[in-house]
Amino acid sequence: MIHKIKQLILLAILVSVGYFLLSNHIIYFGNGIKLLKKSRPTSAYTFVSIENKKVEDILKIEDLRNDGIGDFLVEIGKLNNEEKERLEYIITKSP
Repeated sequence: MIHKIKQLILLAILVSVGYFLLSNHIIYFGNGIKLLKKSRPTSAYTFVSIENKKVEDILKIEDLRNDGIGDFLVEIGKLNNEEKERLEYIITKSP
């Protein structure tokens, strides 16, 4: 009985970790990491490094842009709010 309970606890932990990874972007930016909530559980862009990447290239990734990476880039000082809005407008309006 104890063995079965241990297995269920381990399974619950593994499922929780899996759901956490599917529900968050883990963004590495040189000085640390930031968790960014995904709009829907998916394995796309779970681990993302923005170190040495152009801001435009980061914002071109639709999943990250929709989940608020632009606000995070403003927060860490990679661009200001006006630049973020301008770039998001250009990227979303271009074919």
